[in-house]
Amino acid sequence: MKLKHTFLFMAFASIFFLSGCSKEIEEYNKPAIYWYGKIVKYISQGDLERADNYYSSLQGEHIGSPLLPEATMILAIAHMHYEEYLLSEHFLNEYIKRYATINEKEDAEFLKIKAKYLALPNPRRDQALIEEAIEEAKEFKVNYPNSMYFGLVNTMQTRLLMAEAALNETIADLYERLDKPKGAEYYRNIKPQPWMNWDEIDRANTPWYRAWFEGDGTESWYGFMVPHTKSVVSRNSVVDDMPQAIKEPIKQETFKEQVKEKSLSQFQKDELQKAQDLKDKGIISKDEFDSLREKILKL
Repeated sequence: MKLKHTFLFMAFASIFFLSGCSKEIEEYNKPAIYWYGKIVKYISQGDLERADNYYSSLQGEHIGSPLLPEATMILAIAHMHYEEYLLSEHFLNEYIKRYATINEKEDAEFLKIKAKYLALPNPRRDQALIEEAIEEAKEFKVNYPNSMYFGLVNTMQTRLLMAEAALNETIADLYERLDKPKGAEYYRNIKPQPWMNWDEIDRANTPWYRAWFEGDGTESWYGFMVPHTKSVVSRNSVVDDMPQAIKEPIKQETFKEQVKEKSLSQFQKDELQKAQDLKDKGIISKDEFDSLREKILKL
């Protein structure tokens, strides 16, 4: 008898629990203010995943609701507050494309740049994001020269340019340690910033727990353990210890013939694509592109 009562109690509890869950899952055909209230409720509780789900319901059932633009901006700011910058940028893009007026677009564009800037706690880890943030900052300054955010965007752009230059210098140092002087020269010649005086600029401090594994940006902590031997993997290593008697004369070929005969590495292809993008955007001239292309093909 006792076992029977226990079984019935567990059955009723399961039905009650499942019916309560299904009621929330199967919510539909609600007024816009209902979905909006759910979004605000779960944002205030820090449950952004559930708030995003209710936003989908609001957007799906009430595509023309005047509450939708406000809900979109609230979620963008909420995701930025919780350091979910990619999701914040997604909602800002949605807001700009569908809802923003001319004045509101300026605010949203500024928040997009801010989201990218805040998403870079360690500049040495995301080269593409730095380049995107710099380009968006340039476009903002051109489109809104009298903006109240102009000074902030200019400051962020300046810091991003310094981060990009420091990143290129770090990569160049790495190529030097790998005995690849041409690779080091290439990265030192990428968009040099003549206005920077490195004697007056302090590099970003690397936390001690990360410096143990990554170094401080100029060298690795385990560098003293690496023997100073000739590189066996570098095609740019300069080795001239072969006896002159057994050296064979090197056949002189034209530049085009060399390109045809040797296949490009994936690294060269990537760098050529980057150079082409810079030329297409007007950042470098055709002569600068040709010079970069020649250096890349010689790597």
